[in-house]
Amino acid sequence: MSFISRDAGLMTAGAIIGATLIFGQMVFAEKPPAKPDLPLEELRAFSEIFGRIKNNYVEEVDDKDLLNNAIRGMLSGLDPHSTYLDLDDFKDLREGTSGEFGGLGIEVTMEDGFVKVVSPIDDTPAAEAGVKAGDLIIRLDETPVKGLSLSDAVDIMRGEPESKLLLTIIREGVAKPLKIEIVRAIIKVKSVKNRMLEPGYGYVRISTFASRTGASLKEALSSLKTENGGKLKGLVLDLRNNPGGLLDAAVDVSDAFIAKGLIVYTEGRVQNSNQKFNAKPNDLLKGAPMVVLVNGGSASASEIVAGALQDHRRAVILGTKTFGKGSVQTVMPLTNNTAVKMTTARYYTPSGRSIQAEGIVPDIELDPVKISALDPENIALLREKDLSKHLENNVAKVESGALDDNAEGEEEEEALPLAITDYALSEALNMLKGVNILTPSR
Repeated sequence: MSFISRDAGLMTAGAIIGATLIFGQMVFAEKPPAKPDLPLEELRAFSEIFGRIKNNYVEEVDDKDLLNNAIRGMLSGLDPHSTYLDLDDFKDLREGTSGEFGGLGIEVTMEDGFVKVVSPIDDTPAAEAGVKAGDLIIRLDETPVKGLSLSDAVDIMRGEPESKLLLTIIREGVAKPLKIEIVRAIIKVKSVKNRMLEPGYGYVRISTFASRTGASLKEALSSLKTENGGKLKGLVLDLRNNPGGLLDAAVDVSDAFIAKGLIVYTEGRVQNSNQKFNAKPNDLLKGAPMVVLVNGGSASASEIVAGALQDHRRAVILGTKTFGKGSVQTVMPLTNNTAVKMTTARYYTPSGRSIQAEGIVPDIELDPVKISALDPENIALLREKDLSKHLENNVAKVESGALDDNAEGEEEEEALPLAITDYALSEALNMLKGVNILTPSR
């Protein structure tokens, strides 16, 4: 009996090929599909071309290679996400959802014949080397990308840990191509990170949706509550440059904040493609306000979460328009231990919006900017206490020994303001504070 596994992912330049958003359960086919009417003329043409290649091509070609290439071409001609998975590709796909794989640490797709970076994964060689979402890779070492399939390009990007790869990249706003050398490594993805921004206000970063992301999120929220001594006043959920992952994980993350109602649903031509995912009662934040950060590198599962929270008016979405990956792929294992990954459905937000090629439009759009601090010596500030004959404050000053600890030692280095290190996160925190000022009963 064959089985079908659903996928809505992208391509990862590591050991994983393709699916990063596989449904957790296996859906068994009830009966084989009806055999379609075969286009005899086209099949005759195929057979004739096959024979011409076998007899006249400059080098002898193996029959198996010809047929595999024909299958790849048939699927890749459908859309950027449908593909044929050979033995190695299928093995890599199954291993990649575990959260540990080898390679550079970037999610990629094809655009105009070039490899486009959807997102670098946090704490990977690609991210540390400076690869950014939206970069177009035009050369891998000395190999031009133009003319390669996405699978071929990913194969080149793989390699032994500690080996080097030189990427030639075109980046918007940069006049000349960039050359970035990356040292390959085993990628161990920690999908959830958390910290307190200020007393009462937590921060959770999800870099990808892996098998344990839902459980890790619950642990992160519990840790934040414990550190804060109880209920949080607000939470920033950071999905920027998150290229996607397991659908079950996306549903679990959405369900952590939504008490009831639809999270996401899918529709396709066959019955197995039509599914609905609903929330279970229990908002882990107990209604505390949320801001979700997104950008053009937020794709697939990230868009499912952002769309669900936006439609339920559970969070304010802040940032730039997301990637727009709203289709579902089905991974169908074949009898020879290979598989076909084919687009079989589109997914929709609770309100019925299709994200495909549109993305999630933030509630508040915030372009990526970088600010710097002004030199206080260049700012002429005149205050009341500087005026001649000013009145003294008649409230007794409270003496504190807080500074005595460092009186004999060096002053601690002052951390940079959040607005300088991460302006969007600073704005999200300010928004949460504003909500709590206007609703003090929270």
